[in-house]
Amino acid sequence: MTAPLQRVLDPEGRLVGPAPEIPREDLRRLYRHIVRMRVLDQRMLSLQRQGRVGFYGTATGQEAAITGSAYALREGDWVFPALREMGVSLWRGTTVREMVCQLIGNSGDLLLGRQMPCHFSDRGVRTVSWSSVIGTQLVHAMGAAWAAKIRKDDVVCAGFMGDGASSSADFHAAANFAGVFRLPVVFICQNNQWAISVPLAMQTAAESIAAKAAAYGFPGARVDGNDLFAVIAAVREAVGRASSGGGPTLVECVTFRMGGHSSSDDPTRYRDPALVSDWERQDPQRRLRTHLTGVGALGAGDEERWTQEINDEIGAAVQEAEALPPPPIESMFTDVYREMPRHLQEQMRHAVAMGEGRKVEGAFPL
Repeated sequence: MTAPLQRVLDPEGRLVGPAPEIPREDLRRLYRHIVRMRVLDQRMLSLQRQGRVGFYGTATGQEAAITGSAYALREGDWVFPALREMGVSLWRGTTVREMVCQLIGNSGDLLLGRQMPCHFSDRGVRTVSWSSVIGTQLVHAMGAAWAAKIRKDDVVCAGFMGDGASSSADFHAAANFAGVFRLPVVFICQNNQWAISVPLAMQTAAESIAAKAAAYGFPGARVDGNDLFAVIAAVREAVGRASSGGGPTLVECVTFRMGGHSSSDDPTRYRDPALVSDWERQDPQRRLRTHLTGVGALGAGDEERWTQEINDEIGAAVQEAEALPPPPIESMFTDVYREMPRHLQEQMRHAVAMGEGRKVEGAFPL
């Protein structure tokens, strides 16, 4: 039997359960963030189609799961994202300009062009880079949680994944170790029904993703991932459990990927349009808008004003980012050793000279 789906807001925006405690101003900030994520997705996908960005993965339709989990985490907690969690970094303080620079890979990129677009990380907001190899970030989250426990740091590590990652060997290794040693980690699964083009029923026979937690000896929660309040409540509880020494939790956010797996994917080749239409009626943005309007937290014109502000912010960020040069040649040689050895110093000198069109005397050091 499938675990019950925890829900606070129904698809029509009506309260059907106790809502988590959230200050009124935070409700407005949360809704604005969902709008910001959706507008950013539209603009960045457009840039990719124009050839100005090489790759992009949208989070459209999944904003409540991302925003809700970001809100429930504490400032000092560490985030180990997958493809669609750039919105978590955005909530925690990363700027749109920094994100656009990462997509381009220019000198303004915090990673200096060393990572693929959308493989974002930012130490300033405690977000660790992920790999396109599915599920590897879960082992990293578990390892960091183990270190936090050894050091007795009050830190919780959040490892994000899609439903397909729950079938990976790294998910098993991370969950098994975390369960045995009761580590302060929360595994957050955005079950958007598709592991690229593979539907959920074709990649696991489990009754749910959350049910898999039982095999590892810790709780699993299954929530409506398009319900911001349900996500906040579940992740808050999981963070509290982890922080107090209660060990890990697996939170499954049942949602739907409205677009393709990435800008390289055409979902119309494997998805029934009727299914997409069904999920459109459960849109997390519309659901929250209806509720906030009903309780007077969202006023007439708020969304339109925010959308214009966000579009202006993105436009300025793109203009600034596209004016920046590529990362300097020297950056290929830095961050390798604490103290750069002589042969790398010489190689860097030659590389810089060649980049400037100058000739350097002497043999090229190997």
